[in-house]
Amino acid sequence: MDLNTYSLGKNEGTAVWFNNQLAIVKASGKQTGNRFSLVELLAPVGPGAPYHIHRLEDETFYILEGQMEFITGERRIKAGPGSCTFLPRGIPHGFRVLGPTPVHALVLTAPAGFDSFVVEAGEPARTLTLPEPKPPDMAKMMALAAKYQIEIIGPLPD
Repeated sequence: MDLNTYSLGKNEGTAVWFNNQLAIVKASGKQTGNRFSLVELLAPVGPGAPYHIHRLEDETFYILEGQMEFITGERRIKAGPGSCTFLPRGIPHGFRVLGPTPVHALVLTAPAGFDSFVVEAGEPARTLTLPEPKPPDMAKMMALAAKYQIEIIGPLPD
């Protein structure tokens, strides 16, 4: 596979509204030879991802702004600006956004694949803002999660 150098500026990339969040794909599997993907994420306060397991990718979050709590097994990891949290494949996890403001983060997955899930499960963002909140289409989410070998276990544990 031939890889080419590319660069995206601020607010550039494929932007989708996914699970009441704004996700901008900064580096797709197609662009990186499936080595990794990088997604810029803006997520509102509250539950951000159900409890789930990635079967294929390791996932790393780098927090730019805001506060997150990652839940994995019995562990609760609080992360703020400048924090980096690694979540290996095969480990159940999820996250919530804490505090009064949305979180702005970078999500790196290796190998790539999660980026395609986000784009397929989301809808094109009409603006680079958070979407109006709405309940997720769980049938669609579950079918696509299975396609991308992500197991959705259920809501976040308390």
